[in-house]
Amino acid sequence: MNTQPTLAKEGGNTGNTGDSQLSPGTHGSDGLKAGLKNRHLSMIAIGGVIGAGLFVGSGSGIAAAGPAILLSYALVGAMVVFVMRMLGEMAAARPSSGSFSAYADQALGRWAGFTIGWLYWFFWVVVLAVEATAGAKILESWIPAVPQWGWALIVMVVLTATNLASVSSYGEFEFWFAGIKVVAIAAFVVVGLLAVFGVLPGSDNPGAGFAHLTDAGGFFPMGAGAILTGVLMVVFSFMGSEIVTLAAGESEDPQRAVTKATNSVIWRIGVFYLGSIFVVLTLLPWNDKSIVDKGSYVAALDSIGIPHAGQVMNVIVLTAVLSCLNSGLYTASRMAFSLGRRGDAPKAFARTNQRGVPVAAILASVAFGFVAVFFNYKWPDTVFAFLLNSSGAVALFVWLVICLTQLKMRGIIQRESPEKLIVKMWLFPYLTWATAAMIVFVLGYMVYDGGSNREQVVLSLLVAALVLAIGLVKDRLVKAKGEQAELTDTV
Repeated sequence: MNTQPTLAKEGGNTGNTGDSQLSPGTHGSDGLKAGLKNRHLSMIAIGGVIGAGLFVGSGSGIAAAGPAILLSYALVGAMVVFVMRMLGEMAAARPSSGSFSAYADQALGRWAGFTIGWLYWFFWVVVLAVEATAGAKILESWIPAVPQWGWALIVMVVLTATNLASVSSYGEFEFWFAGIKVVAIAAFVVVGLLAVFGVLPGSDNPGAGFAHLTDAGGFFPMGAGAILTGVLMVVFSFMGSEIVTLAAGESEDPQRAVTKATNSVIWRIGVFYLGSIFVVLTLLPWNDKSIVDKGSYVAALDSIGIPHAGQVMNVIVLTAVLSCLNSGLYTASRMAFSLGRRGDAPKAFARTNQRGVPVAAILASVAFGFVAVFFNYKWPDTVFAFLLNSSGAVALFVWLVICLTQLKMRGIIQRESPEKLIVKMWLFPYLTWATAAMIVFVLGYMVYDGGSNREQVVLSLLVAALVLAIGLVKDRLVKAKGEQAELTDTV
């Protein structure tokens, strides 16, 4: 094992970024360590699609679309399943810490990998501030002696230390965080369904069966168009499902982990999203005021008669917040590491210590996160609102780039290493094009819808254009430098 920091190999379209499978405790060609076990990857894959947004934001979606919100979740869920299938195809063939950014680099060009990599990093460091603030509010309500900013600082410092210790520390924390979320939602679905059919002992819910899906204005009380409004409200709660493909590069068996995660994404979304929202809608009429006032899950638990439902849900939401923070810091740092390795970020980002941890990439990511937390407290309605809105549509940009990348990567993989094409996108290329068209439609509808949705798309596009311009200028300078070097050698 190296005792000195390792500088990973740089390069642009290197054809293969981190393909090698690592044995436990060893460093790969990129300097990272295979510290994630199969159980870590399995739970990261399962918990990756469960964010705090599912618990906190679902109530407003139900209020906007009624029972038809189920179709909104189903549409976005299908889109995520297709995107994950495409990403799984590429990640199983070429596991990489840069995931879709590295693949875009290879398939579309340096400008694409640079742009989407930095936008994704920007998205997650802003999320760090959002989640740290959300977690701090819950903790302050329990222990008011510590101010909210103090809790945010404590949470950020603890999870930074966890990520700095080793990748296995991140994996272990995420295993338990995700495990709590999974058990909580599974229990909620089982208990809720028993109450729905009137077979739960001691339940306060009348057990109306499926009646609440249509007894308050029908299944489409706000009209069929509300399905699209619901899509805009729920799409961002699915962000994070792609994390497993970044983490796979530091696992013992990347191909197996990615294949398993990709194949299981359908039932994960079906159970955790559609299943839990279905339970809420069958326990209560969609227009019950408590769904918005208390939150959909708390209202549902209250209707059953679960004691201290609000505090129970606060514990679960705090777990989801800590999980998102933990994964956000990990994801941002690994994307920064990959960018550094490809020469698209400072070289220091590509260095790892003797434990295979990219220390500089982690510290740079958390530093921006700390700054964003400060902005959230100091200027929540101006500076932080700009950061939030300018990263709001990045999730959709990432998914669109994955679609376009997979269209070209399929040919590259078939040409260079067809035996690694273990996971294949269904109905290629038609379903890939259809998914890309759906994402473009959602972006277009966000602009048409106006308000904060339009602002998110416009500001995100402006930031993307700025990053793209920087990438193109940088690429041009590198090429000019290379041509100058060739000319000097010739002379």
